[in-house]
Amino acid sequence: MFADIQPAVKKETKNVALYTIAGVILMWIVFGILHSILPENVPFDYTVILGGIGGGAVAILNFFLMGLTVQKVAACEEESAAHARLKASYSQRMFLQMLWAVAVMVAPCFQFAAGLVPLLFPSAGIKLNALFKKNQ
Repeated sequence: MFADIQPAVKKETKNVALYTIAGVILMWIVFGILHSILPENVPFDYTVILGGIGGGAVAILNFFLMGLTVQKVAACEEESAAHARLKASYSQRMFLQMLWAVAVMVAPCFQFAAGLVPLLFPSAGIKLNALFKKNQ
């Protein structure tokens, strides 16, 4: 399965992983700063670290699975089958993120915001990257 991954999917997943990791590290820095200012209101402990790691992993996995789906759909010759595959992939990936969101809110080992915010980093990173490339 992994031998059939197109170079574009590998490259873009690597880029998204870098954006997401940078975002998680920046998020941890913000949590640390806010904790030093408001230690009673903003935690900075293992729950923030675990939330960031888990949320980042789910975000990267979601993008990778989307890339694999697009790769498979591009190779599909029947339009209705391609549409069905896209729809099923979207539903499965949203379900994965929903499960993660529930786990973050229920499990005491995760700080909920630190677990949910990283889900936004791939999109933000892609948009920022496009903005910087456009301005060059």
